[in-house]
Amino acid sequence: MKPPEPPADGRAEVRIVAASPETARRVAEVLRHCFAATEQRSYPAGSEGGTRLHLTVDTTHTPRLARPWLAASRSSDQDRTQTDEV
Repeated sequence: MKPPEPPADGRAEVRIVAASPETARRVAEVLRHCFAATEQRSYPAGSEGGTRLHLTVDTTHTPRLARPWLAASRSSDQDRTQTDEV
């Protein structure tokens, strides 16, 4: 299976996995407060129940409140792929 193409520069694909749809929606709402985002898409999260929510955020258009945090954050060169990612 071929890995998915990365999103356009300045955008990030976000996957949220939560026990309930409401919890996943709350996390997505916080992200939308910091970034422009696409409409969320939700899916069942495996046989144990839960919800998996996907959205794309645009980091090039951020509100003023998010900018100091973004400037202070640093990315790592380490590969942080989880073994259970789809």
